[in-house]
Amino acid sequence: MTVKVDATAEPGDRHADPLNGSANGASLVAERPAPARTGTRRRSSKSYAALDLGTNNCRLLIAEPAHFGFRVVDAFSRIVRLGEGLGLGNRLSDDAIARTLDALRVCREKMAAKDVTRARLVATEACRLAENGPSFIERVRDELDLDLEIVDRKTEAYLAVTGCASLVDPKAHSVIVFDIGGGSTEIAWLDGQAPHAFADPCKRIRAWDSLPVGVVTLAERWGGIDVTPETFEGMVEEVSDLLLDFALVAAQAGRARHFHLLGTSGTVTTVGGIHLGLARYDRRRVDGMWMRNGEISTVMQRLLHSDFTQRAENPCIGRERADLVLAGCAILEAIRRAFPSERLRIADRGLREGILMKMMREDFVWRGGQR
Repeated sequence: MTVKVDATAEPGDRHADPLNGSANGASLVAERPAPARTGTRRRSSKSYAALDLGTNNCRLLIAEPAHFGFRVVDAFSRIVRLGEGLGLGNRLSDDAIARTLDALRVCREKMAAKDVTRARLVATEACRLAENGPSFIERVRDELDLDLEIVDRKTEAYLAVTGCASLVDPKAHSVIVFDIGGGSTEIAWLDGQAPHAFADPCKRIRAWDSLPVGVVTLAERWGGIDVTPETFEGMVEEVSDLLLDFALVAAQAGRARHFHLLGTSGTVTTVGGIHLGLARYDRRRVDGMWMRNGEISTVMQRLLHSDFTQRAENPCIGRERADLVLAGCAILEAIRRAFPSERLRIADRGLREGILMKMMREDFVWRGGQR
């Protein structure tokens, strides 16, 4: 594995910017130029949609530009486990495809109902790995008239950074950002402080990597129902080996002033929700919260000493994710060991928000339209 160092990427170099990507969206959507700003306040005539089809989840976010950032007008999330079995094989199963098509139909209806004018629909590790991934993409296009774009690992890492970088401590001179997915884990080193609130955070990426391991693939290899401390340690060691090259390149990150970790994934939001003792998961309380190192360890030990039924009954986990949460904790633990930090900030935002921010930035929505 080779860690990717981006210290030489020049601002404005489109070839160095994977986020520009293609303009693929939904075929049902016609892309139109942003309307010029007028003096009257009214509902925006341009809605954006971002869809993230991962190894475990299908997520949609529909939003309109706001004075700062954007306003969400609709959202959808469903566990589809598209990558089920990929930890042991290389094909998407018929059942997983059927579940995913059902979820994508719902997304299509929501985009049509909200009159979306620009969309980007991305598929990640499951479709990258599966030998029938391209044929699945064609089937989605034929049956649902939706254009899914299989993004490469660099694009996925940069979009994750874009989506949650607003939560970076403005005093921090260095941050490790990570996104624990179902089939892969993206990690990046942001070096230096942001010059202003709307600066592109990707210009600060000093190095990044995409580890070929996620909660689904790791749990399938090691087992996610009955997890002993020995099994957990084995998972941590596997991830630590995959993380080694990046950890060597970014070793000095932790020595910078106000260094901290920033994590986005179901794993870290679950840890946050459990720490707060939520009777029901509440994004408003979890997104942006800080956790101390000892608090994280306490939650992880609690989960490690819980059986499957106890994990399934936790309102921040549920039965559908009870067999995956400890695999996610093992990935989190490997990152904590590689980059010790007293602080972790938790983001309930990521790829979809990054896609939305990217499209709106391209359309200059915060500058009154095209220049």
